[in-house]
Amino acid sequence: MRIDEEIQSTKFEDNYQKAVINISYTSGWLANLIRGEFEKYNITQQQFNILRILRGQYPSPATVNLLKERMIDKMSDASRIVDRLFQKGLVSRCTNKKDRRAVDIRISDQGLELLAKIDLEFKSKDFLKNNLTEEEAGKLSDLLDKMRG
Repeated sequence: MRIDEEIQSTKFEDNYQKAVINISYTSGWLANLIRGEFEKYNITQQQFNILRILRGQYPSPATVNLLKERMIDKMSDASRIVDRLFQKGLVSRCTNKKDRRAVDIRISDQGLELLAKIDLEFKSKDFLKNNLTEEEAGKLSDLLDKMRG
């Protein structure tokens, strides 16, 4: 559905404003779809993001600072997210041997198993494939990269 139909407004200053509103609206729409998927696994999108970063680092540990740098949502509180993942048994923490002030974080076997299960059951393309071809999804991604400069 077109953005003007979704928000029931056709009054845009120009196409730039319309694009910004459309991107913002679509971001929320996609976040709601994804939230529903992750609720099945009792995790949030930010927790999933940290688990994926840690799996990419595995078996090497990561620090909270590294997680913050690589997270999709830069406004997230990585320390609290790690605490919640630790409580769920999805990550482990230990003191960094080189810098005792830093904490090393590793994905646990349980965390790896959860991601393997999610990988089998959840595919990002499932949200887009009914409305976009793979080529169109690539073009959209390229345009979003261009927009961010």
